[in-house]
Amino acid sequence: MNSEQLRRWRLILGEGEADGTGMSLSGADQVMDQSLTALYDGERGGGLGPSSPNVARWLGDIRTYFPSSVVQVMQQDAFKRLNLTSMLTEPEMLQAVEPDVQLVANLMTLSRVIPDKTKDTAREVVQKVVDALMKKLTQPMQQAVTGSLNRSVKNKRPRHNEINWHATILRNLKHYQAEYKTIIPETRIGYGRKRSALKDIILCVDQSGSMGTSVVYSGIFGAVMASIPAVNTRMVVFDTSVADLTEDLQDPVDLLFGVQLGGGTDIERALRYCQQSVTRPNDTVLVLITDLYEGGNVAEMKKRILSLAGSGVQIVVLLALNDQGKPYFDHSNAAFLAANNIPAFACTPDLFPDLMANALQKQNLFQWAATHDVVVAGR
Repeated sequence: MNSEQLRRWRLILGEGEADGTGMSLSGADQVMDQSLTALYDGERGGGLGPSSPNVARWLGDIRTYFPSSVVQVMQQDAFKRLNLTSMLTEPEMLQAVEPDVQLVANLMTLSRVIPDKTKDTAREVVQKVVDALMKKLTQPMQQAVTGSLNRSVKNKRPRHNEINWHATILRNLKHYQAEYKTIIPETRIGYGRKRSALKDIILCVDQSGSMGTSVVYSGIFGAVMASIPAVNTRMVVFDTSVADLTEDLQDPVDLLFGVQLGGGTDIERALRYCQQSVTRPNDTVLVLITDLYEGGNVAEMKKRILSLAGSGVQIVVLLALNDQGKPYFDHSNAAFLAANNIPAFACTPDLFPDLMANALQKQNLFQWAATHDVVVAGR
């Protein structure tokens, strides 16, 4: 075994007689070892301690010596293993933490108890994550949604602001005037009723504690879709009560701070609220994001789902909208959905735009899932 392999094993095993490597560490390796010991070997190292300076120093060390992806894992482990949730109520702690989606979910959980001195710092942290996600996800979402609608609705007598210039130029290339170096647009191609919404989208999101990161991504995608004139987007969150956050879609940070993670779950009540806002069922896509653990009346929930589907609403159930792998969900309710031809599956953020494009075109989402190696629950 070479020295680099010994070094790695020493960092994994920790110090003491049990490590068996006989190797000592110095410099950066020693700081890394101390950071790992504080988190993963509290019995020997005593943990991080209750004082803010200790925690702040530890956060600074792991950001210095570990890659960002590892820092995020260690932060999450610290919240769970060392009960460091209270650190999120201190501005100094928040400034030292690496912003990520899970951190935003933690801040959403604490939003009602964060002291005034910390609120501005918490918003800055959330804003950083929101800005990064918006930059990454906006273009794919807009392209997928507008593209799916543009393919289905065209107008050969569009107003000026409705003209699809790319399609118009292609159609009129034969009318190119070499003398004037221009094209005469004899035929204009447009998108039809671009000023009015062609489709209605309702995001109905479970805000129970286990759905934290899904709520974050839902808020981002909801804000992006709200910026597209061709769709009318609503966002509803629920636990045992229902909150309509549609007005907050213009500001994703305000929207996320309006979410209260935790509590029970009443899916039927949320669906009943959404059904009251449906005016064009055949042009409505309802995305229900939940783990399907119904705390209310399960029989009534099933009736409500069948009522919505029977009226023409296209229902898509996402058991999770995140990158965290296999979700926990109620398998009995998932089987009920599958038996009634309603798809229920977990979806990663990078696949969500394409999912919505197919849903808006009323494509077979079971086939879409199979094409993308997505496992449909209940089948």
